[in-house]
Amino acid sequence: MTQPTTDVIAIGNAIVDVMSPCQDALIDTLGMTKGGMMLIDTDQAHGLYGAMGPAREISGGSAANTLAGLAALGAKCAFIGQVADDQLGEVFAHDIRAGGIDFSTPARAGNPPTARCLIFVTPDGQRTMNTFLGASQFLPAEALDEAAIANAQVLYLEGYLWDPEEPRRAMRRAIDAARNAGRKVAFTLSDGFVIARHGDDFRALIDAGQIDILFANEHELAALTGQDDFDAGLAQVAAKVPTVVVTRSEKGAHAISNGEHAHVPAEPVEAVIDTTGAGDLFAAGFLFGHVRGMGLTQSLRLGAICAAEIISHYGARPEADLKALIAQKLG
Repeated sequence: MTQPTTDVIAIGNAIVDVMSPCQDALIDTLGMTKGGMMLIDTDQAHGLYGAMGPAREISGGSAANTLAGLAALGAKCAFIGQVADDQLGEVFAHDIRAGGIDFSTPARAGNPPTARCLIFVTPDGQRTMNTFLGASQFLPAEALDEAAIANAQVLYLEGYLWDPEEPRRAMRRAIDAARNAGRKVAFTLSDGFVIARHGDDFRALIDAGQIDILFANEHELAALTGQDDFDAGLAQVAAKVPTVVVTRSEKGAHAISNGEHAHVPAEPVEAVIDTTGAGDLFAAGFLFGHVRGMGLTQSLRLGAICAAEIISHYGARPEADLKALIAQKLG
């Protein structure tokens, strides 16, 4: 097996986040579930955007956010995702390339437009996301660079993108390309609604030994396993997946890798401003430790530090110098 030339290649939604602060009452008025994520159509996107206050547009997407964190830490990364040939598509492509991430998926002509996520942030920092998948749900398998996948140490897949049929086929093909090259496959469950729709697929991938690293939060773990007891659910998945990483918000994070169990507390922050991207950046820190051969506890700690940086400001991309922050925290 040849040495990888890329640390992590990811496949995910190519989304521009539109973020606006709001009061809890607006969440109720609009019929949203606070802290959740809902897929919306074009008409809903127009209606919710009209209900928003002043907003900021920031390139996002779960897997792309993870890569932004990884690249900021010094990892060599590549992204596969579909944008449209429009203004937001140009914004997304510029932002991800400016972060030092290779992105060469051709833009898609015509409708639908580039995906966007309308995010309502309440005063407690909780984000309620409404996602219009747009062009991102039409990523064809033919757009995959299988040579690039084979040359990456880790293939990282975003559960959100499993919902549309076309990118789901592309991701299955990518898993085959990675495993045929002897590379590791990492998967993030993303959200409970994704598990409700595709849990059987995810459990089948796990049972078949197709997933090497699984990321989840405690609610997603319970949805996947059907276990209300956290330790029982963690043990159930760890029996089938070589490395399982589960975050528990203020209770920290756990991981089991080949029988080793590690736990780290949540990193303290002065104030939680916006939880958007916390899980994405936790995965970034952990994966950076993993590809650099660090131990399980240290990789978890890197994840906790990166997640704490993200929740201390609006937006799901790092604003602080993550390298300097890690050096300061870990000495």
